[in-house]
Amino acid sequence: MLRDFENVEDVNKQLERLGYNMGMRLIEDYLSKTNSSRCLDMRDTAEKIQSAFRMYLNVQPTITNWAPSADEFSLVFDNNPLTEFVELPSDLNTSLRYCGIINGCIRGALEMVQLEVQCWFVQDQLKGDSTTEIRVKFIRKMDDTLPED
Repeated sequence: MLRDFENVEDVNKQLERLGYNMGMRLIEDYLSKTNSSRCLDMRDTAEKIQSAFRMYLNVQPTITNWAPSADEFSLVFDNNPLTEFVELPSDLNTSLRYCGIINGCIRGALEMVQLEVQCWFVQDQLKGDSTTEIRVKFIRKMDDTLPED
């Protein structure tokens, strides 16, 4: 991707978009395998995200740092499987968001069930942090839209 795009921000956008598209497809598989019902609140949503990570990546992030309004939480990974065999070039260490694919995946999956969220990294093991922490914030419940016909 670095060869295909002119700058790192474009690569970051493509990684996020790739994850988003994956999430849109993974949610169907997840729902069919787990027979999950609709999420009642963000705590329920967080538990189902945790379950999906265990199911697809064989890791179980810790759900922590809830906002007082219960609309925002963190997923903390002791081991991020996407970073096991990756080393970022030193000149891109601060700007490339290699694991942005995870944020896109969460966003895409939740949008398919009418939840708009924002995701960002607080800590990243690829950047030298001891854990990987992703913050997930509820933005709004999206309305089901039907064609006018």
